[in-house]
Amino acid sequence: MQSKQSIHGSWANRWIFILAATGSAVGLGNIWKFPYITGENGGGAFVLVYLFCILLVGIPIMMGEILVGRRARQSPINAVRETAAEAGISQNWSLIGWLGVLAGYIIFSFYSVVAGWVLHYIAGMGTGQFVDISSDLAGQRFTDLLASPEQMLMWHTLFVLMVVGVIAGGVNKGLERATKIMMPALFVLLLVLLGYSVNTGSFAEGWDFLFSFNPDALTWDAVLVALGHAFFTLSLGMGAIMAYGSYMGKKDSIGVTVLTIGVLDTLVALVAGLAIFPVVFANQMDPGAGPGLMFITLPVAFGQMPGGQVFGFLFFMLVGVAAWTSAISLLEPATAWVVERFGLRRLPAALLLGFVIWLMGIASLLSFNHWAEIKMLGMSIFDFLDFITANIMLPLSGLMIAIYSGWALNKHITRDELSLSSEAAYSAWSLVIRFVAPIAVMIIFVVNLYDKLA
Repeated sequence: MQSKQSIHGSWANRWIFILAATGSAVGLGNIWKFPYITGENGGGAFVLVYLFCILLVGIPIMMGEILVGRRARQSPINAVRETAAEAGISQNWSLIGWLGVLAGYIIFSFYSVVAGWVLHYIAGMGTGQFVDISSDLAGQRFTDLLASPEQMLMWHTLFVLMVVGVIAGGVNKGLERATKIMMPALFVLLLVLLGYSVNTGSFAEGWDFLFSFNPDALTWDAVLVALGHAFFTLSLGMGAIMAYGSYMGKKDSIGVTVLTIGVLDTLVALVAGLAIFPVVFANQMDPGAGPGLMFITLPVAFGQMPGGQVFGFLFFMLVGVAAWTSAISLLEPATAWVVERFGLRRLPAALLLGFVIWLMGIASLLSFNHWAEIKMLGMSIFDFLDFITANIMLPLSGLMIAIYSGWALNKHITRDELSLSSEAAYSAWSLVIRFVAPIAVMIIFVVNLYDKLA
C-alpha cells in the first residue's frame, strides 16, 4: 500500500515520536503512584511482574493503536473508520475512536484542575512559602486551596492556555517543538533531584523500599495492581497514542519504538521514586500518603531540608512538565478530528476545544467547594468523571482496540503495517493481542469496577 501523508504533518524522526509518546505516558501517576505501589508490593519482585504485564498488555495494545493511526494518517475517529473501510468491515468500528477521543477529552477537563494545583505549588515553592512549614500548616494550605474556587480557577485557566498554546502550533511548530524542550528538561530535572536525594542520608532506605526483592509481598492483589498500572501508565485507550502514531514515519519500526517507550516510562517512574522517597524517609514521613504525598508531605519535607526550597521548586517543575506533556496528548486527538471534519485551522480548533474543556473543568473545581453537595452515583463531579473514564471508558476502549487490531483487521493490514522482523514475532504479537491482552483488560475492568462499587 502506498504510504499516505497526514494533513497535520509528521514527526521529524523516530526519537521525537518516542519522546512525545513517553511524555504522554509520564504523568502525575508516575511521579507518586508507581514508586509507592512498587515499594508496597514486593519491590524488585513487583517490578519484574510489572514488566511482564507491560510486555503482555501494554506493549501489544500500544502497537495495535499505533498501527491503526499510522495506516490511516488521520485522527483516531477517522483512522478507525478508514482502516475498517480498507478491511471491508463495518464502519461502526469508528466508535472505538469516538470512545478514546471522548475519554481523553473528559480526563483533560479534571486533570487540568490537578495540574493547576501543581502550578500553585511551583509558585509557592519559588517564593519560599513552605520554608520550615509544619505538617498541620501544610495540610491547611492545601485545604485552603481546595476551598478557594478563585485560586483554582486562575491556575486551571493558565494550564488550559499552556496546552492550547502548544496544540495551536500543530505537529511541527507545536507538539514537536514542545517535546524537544520539555522532555530533555524533564530528564535533567529528574537527574538533578536524584543527585539531591542521594545526599539526603536516607538514599539506602529509599533504594531498599523500591528494590528489595520481597516475593512474600507479591500477592494476587499485587499482580492485579501491576496489571492495571501496566495498562494505564502508557496512555492507552484515550486516542493519544493513535493520534501520535499517525504522525510516525512509515519506515520506523513500531515494535522497537514501543518497547523503547515502555522502558523509558518505567525508568522515569523508578528514578522518580529514588528521587522522592529518600526525602520522605529522611523526614520520617509516610510514603503511602497517595496524592497527599505530593501536596502535603513533600512540601513539608523540602521545607525542612538544606536547599529544600530550591529543590522543592525543581520537583514541582518536574511534576508540572510531566502534567503538561500528558495533557497535550489528551487534547491532540480531538483537535485533529475537528480540523479534519470542519476544515478549521489549528488555532481556532484548539481555542474552541480548550474553551469547552475550561468550562468542564470549572464544574470539577467547584465540586471541591461550592458544589460539594452535588453527587453523581454518590460521588462528587470530580470523582465521578475520574470514575467513568478510568474504570469504564479506558478499559472498554483498550479492549476494543485489542479486538479490532487482533481480530477485525485482516492480517494483510496488520502484518504490512507492523513490519516485524520475522513471522514468529508477528505470530507472537497476534497471539497476545487476540487472546492474552483482551482477557487481561477484562480482568482490569471487572476488578476495578468491583473495588469501586463494592
